[in-house]
Amino acid sequence: MRVATLMVGLLFAAVLASPASGQVLRTGEGQRTEAVRAVEIASGFDSPVHIAAPRNEPTRLYIVERAGRIQVIENGKKRATPFLDIHGKVGSGGGEQGLLSVAFHPKYAKNRKFYVNYTNKQGDTVIAEYRSNGRKAITKSRRRLLLIPQPFSNHNGGQIAFAPNGRLYIGTGDGGSGGDPGDVAQRMSSRLGKMLSLNVNRKGSKPAIVGLGLRNPWRFSFDRKTGALYIADVGQDKVEEINFLAASRKGLQNYGWDALEGRLTFEPGNLNPAGRLVQPIATYGRSAGCSVTGGFVYRGKKVPAMVGRYFYGDFCTGTIWSLRVQNGKARGKKKHNFSVSTLSSFGENAKGELFFASLGGTIFRLAA
Repeated sequence: MRVATLMVGLLFAAVLASPASGQVLRTGEGQRTEAVRAVEIASGFDSPVHIAAPRNEPTRLYIVERAGRIQVIENGKKRATPFLDIHGKVGSGGGEQGLLSVAFHPKYAKNRKFYVNYTNKQGDTVIAEYRSNGRKAITKSRRRLLLIPQPFSNHNGGQIAFAPNGRLYIGTGDGGSGGDPGDVAQRMSSRLGKMLSLNVNRKGSKPAIVGLGLRNPWRFSFDRKTGALYIADVGQDKVEEINFLAASRKGLQNYGWDALEGRLTFEPGNLNPAGRLVQPIATYGRSAGCSVTGGFVYRGKKVPAMVGRYFYGDFCTGTIWSLRVQNGKARGKKKHNFSVSTLSSFGENAKGELFFASLGGTIFRLAA
C-alpha cells in the first residue's frame, strides 16, 4: 500500500534545486491586485524543518535543523554558532524523525523558557523545556515534560505551538506505517493521532486530549489576530486536507482519521463518537501534490493585500496556495505562481511576516 507520509521522501529523497525567487503572481480580492513572490533571505542550513521567533525579538529568526540544532538569522545574517545543539540526544536517521519544532514561551522575554519536540535515539517523541541566557540555550536547564512511545519511524507529527490561552499544543501523528494499523487515532486511550494541550507552567501537569483523528499533522498554527486554529493533515493515498477551528469552538474535536481521509470514507464504522466531527475546509488530491505542509494566516505589513489569508503548500510539488476563512468556510482559494522546492515548513517572525523553508537549506520570505 502506498503511504503518503508527512514528507513522502522528505527525509530520504534527494534534495531538489531551490526555486527562482523572481517568480511572481498577480492575485487579488475583487479589483485589487498585488504581486507576491518568495525572496531568498538566507541559505546553507542543514535540512531545516521549522521556523519560529519569540514576539520580543523582531530582528531574529530561529531555524530548526532536523539533525538537532537550532540556528539563528539575526539582522538578515546567519549567526556563526547555533542557539541550541542537542544532536547527541536526537535520533534523525530514519523516516521522519529528528528535531522537529521549537516554541517560545509567551513570557519568554522574562522567563527565557522555550520548548522543543524531537525524537530520541529510540525513536520516541520527547517534549522538553529549556531556558536561554537571551542569546544561547542553557543545555543544563533541560526538563523533560513528555515522552510518547512511537511504534514506527514515521508520522511523528512534531509540531508544538502556544495557543492564545497560554497552553502548549502538541500535534501527534498516528504512529506510522500506513492506514493506522493500531487504530490509535480514534482511540482516546492513546496519545497518538491527537492534538494535546499541556500546561507547562504547572509541574507534573499531564496533557489533555483536545483533538483526535489526526493522521500526521505536519504544521498547525494559531491566527495571531483571531486565535483560530489551522491544521494541515497529511493524507494516505488520495487526499491532503486543511482543518479550521474557530477560537470560539470549545471542547473535544474529532478530525476523522482513520474513518475518513479528508471527506472520503477510509474505514467505515471506525469513527469514535467522542468529540465533534471537524470537516476539512480545503482538500486537494494526488494530481496537485502528495504531502501537505501547513502554514500561517498572514498578519504582516509588507504585503498588505495578503493580510488575513492562510498560506499552505505541498512538499512534493512546492506549490503554494492561500485562502480566506469567512463564516467557517474557505473562500477565494488561490494557487500562487511561485513555488518552494521541498517545502518543509512555513514560519512567521515577531512582526507576522511569512517565511518558507526548503529542505535543501534555503529560507525565503513572502514579498510584494
